[in-house]
This record gives sequence, C-alpha cells and structure tokens, in this order.
Amino acid sequence: MNEMNIGRLLRSATTGYVFGCSVPEPEVPHFGMFVKAPAQRGQSEVVGLIYNIAIEDDLFVRQMAATPNLSETYIQDQRANRQVPIEVSVLCVGYRNGGQYAHALPPQPPITLDWINTCADAEVRDFTQRHDYLQLILDAPDAPADELIVAALQRAVESRPPEDRERYRREAGRELAKLLSRDLPRLQRLLKRLAP
Repeated sequence: MNEMNIGRLLRSATTGYVFGCSVPEPEVPHFGMFVKAPAQRGQSEVVGLIYNIAIEDDLFVRQMAATPNLSETYIQDQRANRQVPIEVSVLCVGYRNGGQYAHALPPQPPITLDWINTCADAEVRDFTQRHDYLQLILDAPDAPADELIVAALQRAVESRPPEDRERYRREAGRELAKLLSRDLPRLQRLLKRLAP
C-alpha cells in the first residue's frame, strides 16, 4: 500500500488522536491500519494504529432514517454530497524523528487540522522491525488490545515479502510469549489467531 491522505486531525493527546474523514473508501481507513501525523512543526511523525471508526449521526440522518420508503437517490446524495461525520480513533505506538523510529509515546501530539496519512509498506516494515510497540497496545485502556495486536501484526506480515513472512510471525510470537508469560490462555488465543 502506498501513502495517502485519509483525513484531518480533530483532537489529539500524547496517547492518541482522532481524525475526521469523508465516507470511508473500500480500503481506508480500516481497523488496525498504521497511520502517521506530523508533529513538532514537521520535525517528527507520530505513528499510530486505528482502533475505532465511528460514523456519527446528525439531525438530517435521523429524519431520513425514520422516513418510510426512503429513495435510494436520497441515500446516495447523503453519502456522496454531504459531510457525514466520521471519527477515527488512533492509538499512538511510536514516532519517527530524524529517520529513526522510537516505540514510545511522542514528545508532543500532532496539531489540529494536520493531514493524517497511511503508512506505506516500507514504513510499516521499518517500524515493525522491533516489537516494542506491542507493550503500548497491551497497556492501552481504551483500545481493544487483543484485536488490535492481531490486526497490526497481520498488517506487518503483509508488508513483508512472502519469503520473510513466516520468520516474522515466529519472532512476533516469541515477543508475545515474553509479554504474556503470566497469561497463557490469552497468549494461546492470540497465537492461534496469528497462525497463517
């Protein structure tokens, strides 16, 4: 996947941010996708994982939903021509500063109205060379940690050439075994879901 603009930042904190976008395309944004946002006046990029996509209602949609025999033309007009309030929540799992990735919370959050971009395959590969970001996911109070770990690791596997995927799965499994050594049932569930 190549990098692309997918929305603009609405609000942020060092632990995560929320951006708004138009009606989702078939492939972006989606749960577990790696995204990035500029921070520190462009000196760094905050890397995050999408963990929630909420399509909010508005008064017009509420009126339309209660209309019997709603025309398909009205539905398509609402989706294509109106501002559908979509909010996408992102968990910060690291940042890049000076070409180097850090698997830690960023020094500063991104600023409102900055563009949010998807991470290209090469960026996902570079960021996921080490697995330190998994602890940030496990510690996140608001994100569905197990689901997000599975989605993130699957995305990391997909970003690699086919001959490197099995090695990467094994390394990720070993790291999860270290992190969840005291919760074997949870570890077993995760490893089962990560199997090819």
